[in-house]
Amino acid sequence: MKPDDKTMGLLCHLLGIFGFLGPLIIWLVKKDESRYVDIQGKEALNFQLSYLIYFVVAYLSVFAVVGCVLFPIVWVLWLVVLIIATIRANNGIIYRYPLAIRFIK
Repeated sequence: MKPDDKTMGLLCHLLGIFGFLGPLIIWLVKKDESRYVDIQGKEALNFQLSYLIYFVVAYLSVFAVVGCVLFPIVWVLWLVVLIIATIRANNGIIYRYPLAIRFIK
């Protein structure tokens, strides 16, 4: 694995802080150049899309009071798992996100 692969894998996860577009762009540009970036990009995209759904559900459930507790839990879980994945990618380890729906296989 080239150092550039690790950097791109790390960026796939780290740019998820700003939404799914960053990981999507890196994955589309680099997926054919590196198997590692292809796998990391898919994982990051699946995670971002899954948690987008979870955030929408939590937001809508705010009106049912459950969301007042659910939304912060989903947000903290999203942030912690994103940081773990970024650290693992920096170490060259492929990380599978918990609770991520595999939209892209």
